[in-house]
Amino acid sequence: MLLMARPIIKIILEEEERVELERRVRRVKASKRDSLRAHIILLRAEGKSQKEVSKELRVSHVCVSKWTRRFIEKGLEGLKDLPGRGRKPSIPAEKIKEVITRVTQPPPGRSRWSVRSMAKAVGISRHSVHKIWKKNDLKPHLTKTFKISKDPNFEKKFWDVIGLYLDPPDKALVLCCDEKSQCQALERTQPCLPLGIGHIKTKTHDYVRHGTITLFAALNYLDGKIISRTEKRHTHVEYLRFLKQLERETPKELDLHLIVDNYCTHKHKKVKKWLEKHPRFHIHYTLTSSSWLNLVERFFADLTNDVVRDGSFTSVNHLVKSIEAYLAERNLNPKRYKWNAQGEEILRKIKKAKQVAESLWV
Repeated sequence: MLLMARPIIKIILEEEERVELERRVRRVKASKRDSLRAHIILLRAEGKSQKEVSKELRVSHVCVSKWTRRFIEKGLEGLKDLPGRGRKPSIPAEKIKEVITRVTQPPPGRSRWSVRSMAKAVGISRHSVHKIWKKNDLKPHLTKTFKISKDPNFEKKFWDVIGLYLDPPDKALVLCCDEKSQCQALERTQPCLPLGIGHIKTKTHDYVRHGTITLFAALNYLDGKIISRTEKRHTHVEYLRFLKQLERETPKELDLHLIVDNYCTHKHKKVKKWLEKHPRFHIHYTLTSSSWLNLVERFFADLTNDVVRDGSFTSVNHLVKSIEAYLAERNLNPKRYKWNAQGEEILRKIKKAKQVAESLWV
């Protein structure tokens, strides 16, 4: 008696299904089981027999048959695990709920939970606490600073500054101005050890303080260049010298729109008197407690990270020369900070934060 061979089942794939299966096979972060199941279906779609696929992928005939049948019945959905399969969670649901609930309620005398203190209080391992926090995006070890402006002319000043970024005036320069005061010339007591393979860069915790300087800076919003000067102090006298420098170093035919904060030096009577005699200067004050509106602060952050924070300076003059060298190199290839955020969205977030804050103050 002749035995007839079982006919080979050939799967016909839709284009979307083929693309998705190939993505699962190629994807580096895909789980091994998802990649294997997708590979089985692609090989069966090529017309290969169950035996051939089993041999090529080094899996059992039962495995190939199972996922072929599941795909024929349910398509891509059939390649998922059935509900209730797999390893059962080892942490009781009430423990998970307790960890999530108590994370916002620090223990008496402490400002926050650590994974170890939470694990001890709840009765599970610190690794389990960490997994629960990570899965639910809970980060009690991090804190962000903020302050909501109470300026009575909030929206008027807000749109005045934002308007300069979103729609700069013609025949004018927009200069984001501020001073970085108390730049310290710190000299480490021992030479810093450089970065190397297997160890991080190090510096001593103690230092010799040689003095401080103030850096006055005006960031040109349109091209990213910096006009700067260093001074020992930051009174109205030094600020006036900086304004006169801007007068000298900018084209006379252009108006100057200066974005500045509400520091008293910027509003000194002698400063106001000088500005009245130079009508091409237009001053735009940021909101109180809203230095984030002034893009020169972004430059100051780069300067701090690139030069000041980890530097070791033998004198104030050494610090000044380091800053000037950094500025000269930067102005040869200026980096522009462009404002992209929409004003309406910023106001919506601020109003929401204010509502939450007011509810806590009550």
